[in-house]
Amino acid sequence: MGGHGLFDRGALDAAGLGLSDIGAVAVTTGPGLSGALQVGLAGAKAIAYALGVPLYGVHHLAGHVAADILEHGPLPDPCMVLIFSGGHTSLLLVRDLARDPVVHLGDTLEDAVGECFDKVARVFRLPCPGGPAVDRAARAGDPRAVPFPRPLPGSYDFSFSGLKTAAARWTEGHAGRELPAADGAASLQEAIADGLTRKAVAACAEHTVGTLVVVGGVAANARVRAPTVERCRAAGIALRVPPPGLCTDNGAMIAAVGDLLVRAGAEPAPLNVPVDPSAPLEYATPHPVTAQAVAA
Repeated sequence: MGGHGLFDRGALDAAGLGLSDIGAVAVTTGPGLSGALQVGLAGAKAIAYALGVPLYGVHHLAGHVAADILEHGPLPDPCMVLIFSGGHTSLLLVRDLARDPVVHLGDTLEDAVGECFDKVARVFRLPCPGGPAVDRAARAGDPRAVPFPRPLPGSYDFSFSGLKTAAARWTEGHAGRELPAADGAASLQEAIADGLTRKAVAACAEHTVGTLVVVGGVAANARVRAPTVERCRAAGIALRVPPPGLCTDNGAMIAAVGDLLVRAGAEPAPLNVPVDPSAPLEYATPHPVTAQAVAA
């Protein structure tokens, strides 16, 4: 079973299984809010102890990567993974997720793309959460109406502070006039999608990788996905994107990583394993002993 928070019997009931059918417990141990991680980990430890089954600590972002396995099957070795969610934007070279270290080609230097959507939505006087609100508004807008910048060209790293500033300045320029928020939203999404897509496809070409996997909550944004589909098709790159229900945080993605760790013969975490709210993504598990055992 996978745990991203409190235990839910509904998943077992839907699968026609009982507690006695559980062979291992996987739970998010980082990164994230400490309180939420502690609650989930305490529940997972109790279940693992009561059932006498191994416990596996899972890295939250590795869960997002593994979410695609639930829809499309095993990940190709190697594959390029673009994670973009409310708190993280990363471009990763992934081989065997359960055994090999994750190679970071690019990461967010400050705000992640989801935070950019939230802050720009407030500037555009759109409701929260920002991502869905910007996406809805953008459908009625012109993506070429506002020449927002493409941050950090020539680098695989990501920066969205300049986009936030540009959106604020553009909004200020409409003081006393009606704000064409739909055009602003469409142009913002175009700038973000264009930048993300160019970097991801360029990384695939540089590293001779034939598959790009796009995951994370913002992967559910239709306009952000569209240029990725077009550019991957033109470059002959296979594109894999989980359905929206698997893009956002869910327990199934954590269970998917746990399954990989079990199959790889990874060492379980001890029952006193702590949470790590700021755990870097180095292996599928933030637990150092397990990571060393897997790599050995």
